[in-house]
Amino acid sequence: MMVCAEKLQRLVMAGVLLVAMYLMSIGSIYGTVLLSFVIGMIVLWAITDFCPSIWLFAKLFGTCKSSR
Repeated sequence: MMVCAEKLQRLVMAGVLLVAMYLMSIGSIYGTVLLSFVIGMIVLWAITDFCPSIWLFAKLFGTCKSSR
């Protein structure tokens, strides 16, 4: 399995959301802060079509090749 920017970004986002969910389940305010950060980044991506994590991962690992 080849790691590329878009897939890696989705895996990292899933991991961050999992951590946020755990922190919220134990009553930590950090879970809410982390969740708010992820939501903010998704809104930024939707409005500007720029995602900082995809940009960084594309520089480090390259973009995914579409087979369609």
